[in-house]
Amino acid sequence: MECPACGGPVTMEVGPDHPLSASVADALLAADEDEQIVVARNCWACGWSEERSVSIDSIEITEGDTHAVERAALLDDIMSEATAIDDLTTLEDALAEVRRQRRLTTDGADATDNVDSG
Repeated sequence: MECPACGGPVTMEVGPDHPLSASVADALLAADEDEQIVVARNCWACGWSEERSVSIDSIEITEGDTHAVERAALLDDIMSEATAIDDLTTLEDALAEVRRQRRLTTDGADATDNVDSG
């Protein structure tokens, strides 16, 4: 960001209740309802500065899809386990087992779809 007065570099700080490394987005997401966040922009070349205040009027939270949340957590666990494996043969075996399980699930779904309910 450039200083509107001299074109020099401008720093942006959230404060005073936040660490110097806090971003505006992090401060907003960490804020509670009715909290006020002050954002200061400062040019160290010419001394120009600006302060803006943001007030949080309300926070609305929408619950996520439980299935999607559980699936994402399982995928993270699987990826953590897989990345911890150094042996190429073990990784190949794990991939083959995943593909086998997927085929069983897919074939099983197809088989149940074709069963005559009569």
